[in-house]
Amino acid sequence: MAGLFSRIVKGEVPSHKIAEDDNYYAFLDINPLAKGHTLVIPKKEVDYIFDIDDGMLAGMHVFSKRVARAIEKVIPCKRIGIAVLGLEVPHAHIHLIPINHIDDINFARPKLKLTNEELADIAEKIRKELE
Repeated sequence: MAGLFSRIVKGEVPSHKIAEDDNYYAFLDINPLAKGHTLVIPKKEVDYIFDIDDGMLAGMHVFSKRVARAIEKVIPCKRIGIAVLGLEVPHAHIHLIPINHIDDINFARPKLKLTNEELADIAEKIRKELE
């Protein structure tokens, strides 16, 4: 059975999509540390990020860079922090998180409670920056 993120890519589970190409998919985290917190995944289901072949891993970072640049145009922040944890979902993914301070990327912090409408609005604004 396909994992959660693969089901998101297939459209079986809804997401607030930011960007997609043949190999990668970016969508808003529904339990974000900050507005604009985005997950970037390879469409190919691989559990551990360092099991991804070199070309795919490099492409994932280039794709993430493009998404991060769009996020920072929409969400006021000093930087887009990047984190790879890989423990919560067995599908490699990169967190792109708008940050102003080092503790903004602390995953032990309480997550924001955003409505579906707020998430949809943020996703739309970021997508527009990618056009």
